[in-house]
Amino acid sequence: MMLEPGERTTSVEEQSQRIKHVLSTDNQIIFVAEDENRLVGFLGAYGGGFQRNHHCAYIVTGILQQYVGQGLGAQFFKALDEWATAHNIHRLELTVMCNNERAIHLYKKMGFVIEGSKKDSLLVNDNYVDEYYMAKML
Repeated sequence: MMLEPGERTTSVEEQSQRIKHVLSTDNQIIFVAEDENRLVGFLGAYGGGFQRNHHCAYIVTGILQQYVGQGLGAQFFKALDEWATAHNIHRLELTVMCNNERAIHLYKKMGFVIEGSKKDSLLVNDNYVDEYYMAKML
């Protein structure tokens, strides 16, 4: 979602190594949703690498448009809460474009609150877009 077409240059092997690293780190996880062996959504939680932020995890998630509204997001966040609690993660955080009302509604429903905003954070289709900082304490 962050990258424009053609910007992703990661090879399959490099991505495989990144996934292995995430799954071997105690405060990181990736959840996926598949439909007939096709990846249709994911949620990644990436914990801090230092003693002072080891209890925090930054969330990145995405669901293919045709699968939005079917409850996958809520399932991801419920699984995330269970995993985070079992792994002593206290703070979950993410950013979201301020115009993404559907995602903001989901995040609020799952207990996240807006902590602040980043003005002109992204440039999408030649337009600057603001982002919200959102977080949830467990």
